[in-house]
Amino acid sequence: MSETKTVIKVEEIREAVLDRYGRIAESFQPTAAASCCEPSAAAGSCCEPQEVSDDYFANLYQTETVADLPADVTGLSLGCGDPITLANLQPGQTVLDLGCGGGIDVFLAAKQVGENGRAIGVDMTPAMLEKARANQAKVGAQNVEFRYGQIESLPVDDETVDVIISNCVINLSADKPAVFGEAFRVLKPGGRLAVSDMVTLGQFSEAQRADMIAWSGCVAGAEAVGYYVEQLQAAGFTNISVRERGVDEVELVTAALETPAEPRLFSARITAEKGGGL
Repeated sequence: MSETKTVIKVEEIREAVLDRYGRIAESFQPTAAASCCEPSAAAGSCCEPQEVSDDYFANLYQTETVADLPADVTGLSLGCGDPITLANLQPGQTVLDLGCGGGIDVFLAAKQVGENGRAIGVDMTPAMLEKARANQAKVGAQNVEFRYGQIESLPVDDETVDVIISNCVINLSADKPAVFGEAFRVLKPGGRLAVSDMVTLGQFSEAQRADMIAWSGCVAGAEAVGYYVEQLQAAGFTNISVRERGVDEVELVTAALETPAEPRLFSARITAEKGGGL
């Protein structure tokens, strides 16, 4: 008898993600930092706020980088890396954060691009946007804007963004080709993508990918490195790089990768470019 194929329902996944992150935002207390990849986290709760050690949080962001941000910002960080360092932002640029959450990467980007630049955060969770806007008032950032929307259908005009960042969010989408297509659309010619995201070596089973708790927890939606790269290429991106966080010397796009017996989930530093710039 042939195995029944599991159908991944886009709306079911979106609702699971909305529910999870809405609850996180509504129940958040700024007493401890949160991280998608906290080492002691169970597989199904990877992105819940957790107590993490100071040295682990410092491994995501340089301590001096976040020292002047309030606990309401740093405590609601749900990332798996540091896309700000990866992005190499310059004064005057327009930066877009896909799935901005409480706004930590938007505020860090805003500081780097300066008063002549702009940092835009997009999120589909109303409670998260409420937190982000409240945090904006606390931080006093004038060159920041938060917009409601889905990363598969961005509320952003064509070719208006210099750099796109994201932190442990793209894996949550059930339609990654749409995410990459939208990212390519809004980037200016010569624009860049610089994201931290969860990926795998090997692939999860259909049953694992149908687990909504694991999907909304930054686990089951993680794609194999090869598929991730293929979808970026299909959207039009070039000069793609994928490196495991903390193992920068190994370029996974060109490495001879062995498929493990069980899929290995890890945080990656991913960059890509839109051609056509000067």
